[in-house]
Amino acid sequence: MVNTRQVTNRRPLRFANFGAVVRDAESLAGAERRGTLRAMGNWTLGQAIGHLAYWARAPLVGYPELPRPPWLLRVMMPLLKNGFLNKRLPAGVRIRGVADGTLGTEKMATDRALGELRAALDRWANETPSRPNPILGTLTHGEWIKLNLRHAELHLSFFHPG
Repeated sequence: MVNTRQVTNRRPLRFANFGAVVRDAESLAGAERRGTLRAMGNWTLGQAIGHLAYWARAPLVGYPELPRPPWLLRVMMPLLKNGFLNKRLPAGVRIRGVADGTLGTEKMATDRALGELRAALDRWANETPSRPNPILGTLTHGEWIKLNLRHAELHLSFFHPG
């Protein structure tokens, strides 16, 4: 297992919109088909893209039952919200009490994951979440979009097209 907190050769990414996320994921999928994709973390490309789709859907369809975060995290996270929305998300963060540290990491074919990501991100054009984020609390539609963009930057940065 790679300690993803210590990976130093990740791609620097900054997505301005969901179209850029999809284009980058498609480019990585093309590299995977050509056999030139290099993964720097622990997941396959299909897992990473499927994970992004899972968490892009969750605010719109509902979160699974998650353990209540520790009180200090509940107090601190809203204060750190601006950094999470506008800077890089930290690698290697795990949800306490959740097997594998997060959800939506099932292995799946990259093309299937791409389809799920496109469908999930397309929903954001017409839907606004009515549920608060389990860590950051209530977010505006624009803040939700930024959070999804930063999340995509984090996970796709572990893949180099070669």
